[in-house]
Amino acid sequence: MSDQNNPRVILNSDDFGLSSSINEAVVKAHREGVLTSASLMVNGGAFDEAVELAKLNPKLGVGLHLTLVMGRATLPPGQLPNLVDARGNFSNNPVAAGMKAFFNRAARPELEAEIAAQIAKFRSTGLTLDHLNGHLHFHLHPTIFDILMKCQNEWNIPAIRFTNDVFRINRRIAKGNWFYQVSHALIFRLLSRRALPKLERSGIRHTNHVFGLLQNDRVDEEYLLKLLPALPPSPVEIYSHPNMDSNRHELDALTSPRVADLIKKLGIQLCRYQDLHQPANKL
Repeated sequence: MSDQNNPRVILNSDDFGLSSSINEAVVKAHREGVLTSASLMVNGGAFDEAVELAKLNPKLGVGLHLTLVMGRATLPPGQLPNLVDARGNFSNNPVAAGMKAFFNRAARPELEAEIAAQIAKFRSTGLTLDHLNGHLHFHLHPTIFDILMKCQNEWNIPAIRFTNDVFRINRRIAKGNWFYQVSHALIFRLLSRRALPKLERSGIRHTNHVFGLLQNDRVDEEYLLKLLPALPPSPVEIYSHPNMDSNRHELDALTSPRVADLIKKLGIQLCRYQDLHQPANKL
């Protein structure tokens, strides 16, 4: 899937629909900057607003940000006794949620039902599903990923985020907590290695690498200016969390003239997941 002569990059925002502040930042980064896609939380507090904004910006690729931890469920609590509390909230503890998904067999049919419900809610908007990924990358959890592979044809999943952040590149250019970077690089290296053969057999589109995980909300202008010339063979996804408030630095990076100029200078073609089936020079 690599293309070195015409490098292709997807610039994505997670958490679309979580708040009006995030929605506003996504639209601004798309209209005035380099953002090409966003991942929608169908149970976010500003979901309806996000859907309307997406329809007003049809060139924005919109995918599903599958939420199975630190968020609300689509199905009522009575149908998910092993996953949510009495108010329909998933656990705020990712480790505990991951262990339950792996070891509690009774949770597996509930996970499948909830994933199906979130996909159906996305489809009900009339938006084209550009891709699927998971809040905190839970889509690569072995149990959840296997459910996605089992039901891929039924759910018509076109593309999945392949969370394979390159530690050797980030080590040179990234800031942040060293232990966080090493631990997350190791965990997702193992998960991505497990997922890749199944992704290849499925024919589901994916990039070669994804950047943003090891930066952990620090995908700022400085990082992008260092990363873009150092990218491995494309296609590549770079994701961030732009916000009008707390993560303003990530919005500023996506609307930076310096970043836009560098993308043009490097001959990078900005795209969405749905564009990956086309030859790079046809985008």
